[in-house]
Amino acid sequence: MVKAASTFGRSGSHDFILIRASAIIMALYTIFMVSFLVSADTLTYATWTNLFANLGMKIFTMLALTAVLIHGWIGIFQVLTDYVKNTGLRAFLQYVVCVALIVYWLAGLLVVWPVEGV
Repeated sequence: MVKAASTFGRSGSHDFILIRASAIIMALYTIFMVSFLVSADTLTYATWTNLFANLGMKIFTMLALTAVLIHGWIGIFQVLTDYVKNTGLRAFLQYVVCVALIVYWLAGLLVVWPVEGV
């Protein structure tokens, strides 16, 4: 039986599922982007802008950024829990990483969402 470690109410099984699901989303996004880049005849500003002007692409991009946030948070939590034994230092490092991940997500939102087609 898996018991909850100090992961803010989540269990190890929950983290396992979230890390795998976020990895799948990131892999699908990467595959899509690589296939788009390979199949595009010429990459122009208009092509790139029209791709990200699509509502589905905006949602997919934000889903991928959310997956990065979840994957990064769980990963850094596990690494810091394993290797940083000083509670104060670990809490500070987790705080810094958490703020950085949220800033990355918000920057992605502010960059991607207002894009309109050319």
